[in-house]
Amino acid sequence: MAATTKSRLKAPGAAIASTGAASPAVPSSLEQQVFLDLVRLNWALVRDVEEILKPFDLSGSQFNVLRILRGAGPSGLACGEVGGRMITHDPDITRLLDRLENRGLISRARQEDDRRVVKTRITPEGLRILGELDAPLCAVHRRQFSAVPPAQLAELAKLLSDIRSKWETPDCPEHAVSDARADHAGSAEEDA
Repeated sequence: MAATTKSRLKAPGAAIASTGAASPAVPSSLEQQVFLDLVRLNWALVRDVEEILKPFDLSGSQFNVLRILRGAGPSGLACGEVGGRMITHDPDITRLLDRLENRGLISRARQEDDRRVVKTRITPEGLRILGELDAPLCAVHRRQFSAVPPAQLAELAKLLSDIRSKWETPDCPEHAVSDARADHAGSAEEDA
């Protein structure tokens, strides 16, 4: 039985072929190819960055929060504003901020003028860690894209920015369809 299981794991299509049913050909498109290449590239690029963050015991999301707060300056940001600026959506931004605060990398304080608002600010220790990470991250990004001539890299940056801005626009029809599907999926889960 173990030999049968191993052979099925090596050739999952063999069981379908033996029953006479053929797997349907899935049409591929240029858009699908670009999507898959971007996803694969993303994982490769992120792995390099994670190796640099590991000695600092930071996740990509934690690093992103620190960079957002450094950019916000001394005035800081409310929790929702930090979440809205994140590169990747984190479903529990409060817990993420708790971990950073426990490490002394950020501070949070309720505003005197509006007690409902809690501002988050980066601490000197958070700034120190980001300062140590700036040069190694810059070097890894240079290495990651060193094979691409500067003119092509600038063109790629513009193309990606254009595509992203269309998806970040609320009146984008494709985005509205995506949001409607997500809303429907959420209501179906609530009904279950």
